[in-house]
Amino acid sequence: MRTLPLLFSALMTLWQMSAPGLPPPAGGAGSTPTTTQAATRPPAGLEDYLREKMARRRIPGMQVAVIRDGRIVFSGSYGKANLQDDIAVTPDTVFSINSATKTFTGVAILQLVEAGKLALDAPVSRYLAGLPQAWQPITIRQLLNHTSGLPDILLPPRAQGTGSLVGDGGEDAAWEKVQTLPMDFPTGTAYRYNQTNYVLLGRIIDSLGGMPFTRFIRERQFAPAGMRHAGFGDSRDVTPHRAQPYRYPGGATTLATGELQHAFDEFPLMLRTGAGINASADDVANWIIALQDGRLLKRESLRELWAPGRFNDGRATSWASGWPRIDREEHPAVAGIGGRRSAFFVYPRDRLAVVVLTNLAGANPEEFIDEIAGFYLPDFSVANGGALPRAVKALRRGLITRGWDQGLAVVADLKRQDPAFELREDELNVWGYRLVQDGQTKEGLAVLELNTELFPASGNTFDTLAEAQAMTGDREAAIRNYRLSLERDPGNRNAVDQLRALGAPVASGTPARH
Repeated sequence: MRTLPLLFSALMTLWQMSAPGLPPPAGGAGSTPTTTQAATRPPAGLEDYLREKMARRRIPGMQVAVIRDGRIVFSGSYGKANLQDDIAVTPDTVFSINSATKTFTGVAILQLVEAGKLALDAPVSRYLAGLPQAWQPITIRQLLNHTSGLPDILLPPRAQGTGSLVGDGGEDAAWEKVQTLPMDFPTGTAYRYNQTNYVLLGRIIDSLGGMPFTRFIRERQFAPAGMRHAGFGDSRDVTPHRAQPYRYPGGATTLATGELQHAFDEFPLMLRTGAGINASADDVANWIIALQDGRLLKRESLRELWAPGRFNDGRATSWASGWPRIDREEHPAVAGIGGRRSAFFVYPRDRLAVVVLTNLAGANPEEFIDEIAGFYLPDFSVANGGALPRAVKALRRGLITRGWDQGLAVVADLKRQDPAFELREDELNVWGYRLVQDGQTKEGLAVLELNTELFPASGNTFDTLAEAQAMTGDREAAIRNYRLSLERDPGNRNAVDQLRALGAPVASGTPARH
């Protein structure tokens, strides 16, 4: 098990062995990455880190941009935009940002608020007529932060792709069908991500903006921000300089997941307020700069854009107006995240932002953007635990000092030192799984096993441990822990599916997946 950083040459060998026919990322040993003019030299080690991350995650092509104090201080292009034709990623390459498009829709809505045409807490029925009775009281803000309770107009994909519209026809049929479906939950009581919210927002922009929402966003955001390459489109459209999207079977990036495949995106026009923008990393960076310097929104509107909503009981929502929020004690951020391939984080307190666009569905750059930020924020560096929560950082220090198999003893010591010390199940799950994904298998499995000991009644801790064990090839351990997960949570349909995929019998009486 590797616990120290691998040499770049070894990573390139791993890349070539694990993905026959795949070239290493551009910018490897002995070559210079294609970069745009940056105001300062990149911090030492940043580009080596990016190459290592690409090799570990088998990412064909990637762009990165970093903004500091209102200017782009680093911009880099790596790897291949198109593998079959050997086309390199350049600063002019555009990538699909998928659901990160929702951040642009949030800005468009706030622009209409500034124009006096819209109120965030007004009911949607004020702006759109003929909606079902249960939909009419839903506010614009609840659409933006996914607390509406509306049924989803988009069905999950059965294999790869972006899902399919409800009903048996096109956009008009889907719109008619979704209005007949029951509400998912009472408005304002829960969060559930769905696309119907942004279909309604698109219709509102069409109506109040005086033009189709695609044109409204081009004229009111792309143009003033200087986004030279940005536009709307999917795999069916001919988009100049668009990186070909790829995926591995199942959407995973581990070395056991098979050969690279083409990925296909289909975004019907009605869904393009939720997913549909193609742009370069520099385009997105220039847009973030324009957003923060007042060219797109006034300062008070920007604060409103990034403020959380509220559930009916007063709790803060995890989304702001089109932007997921990353709430934490140190370096909080707001984000755009799309398609498990593209993401950007804005750190308002630190006057920093990081953009990472890739052409691999499953690259999940949102999982390592904080580590890139660590090159500019020392206490955020990988060596210091990155963006781990404070309690998890303390645990990490103890495990490094005493050994990764000493988790319970380390936790006991930390509680003796501070009776208020507390670890969260979800935070340990995320950290442990990410360690496994990044090749630190022994350490990641130790954290996930510790989580099952700290939270023995949770089916989710055993489910995550089993998934990590399956990923690393330990079939018997994975089967054992999926069964332990089912004992604790008989309704865990994922465990049932995974047991069947592993060829293991499932106990009678286990709920079938519908």
